[in-house]
Amino acid sequence: MIHREEPCYSCRVITYLLALYDNEKNDEGKTEAEMAELIGEYEAFSESIKQSGHYLGGEALHPTTTASTVRVRAGKVLSTDGPFAETREQLGGFYLIKAKDLEEALAIAARLPAAKTGSVEVRPCIDFSQQG
Repeated sequence: MIHREEPCYSCRVITYLLALYDNEKNDEGKTEAEMAELIGEYEAFSESIKQSGHYLGGEALHPTTTASTVRVRAGKVLSTDGPFAETREQLGGFYLIKAKDLEEALAIAARLPAAKTGSVEVRPCIDFSQQG
């Protein structure tokens, strides 16, 4: 197991973002039944983390073809169609969860369907209410 430094917060429960990345093209050839099965896996996962008390929120995202990117350079707003950068995997959705530590958050992330074909980035959220 790779050791990562745990956020140093005074609270015992930490909020984590689970960012789901996968290649959008993976879904293009799927049949209606295969898509229904995949959606069912996500629904089962969502229900399980709601029941366990870990769920705080989450959403699936439309494909990157619907995205816009905004930059401000020298005071000028620049808007372009599409995602920030060309990548093999695209952000397809996210969950916000609460977990007692990184190990628990990683275990929850490993149960996501996206972990089988893409990746799940697990990142602690900063709780500004805990700042002095």
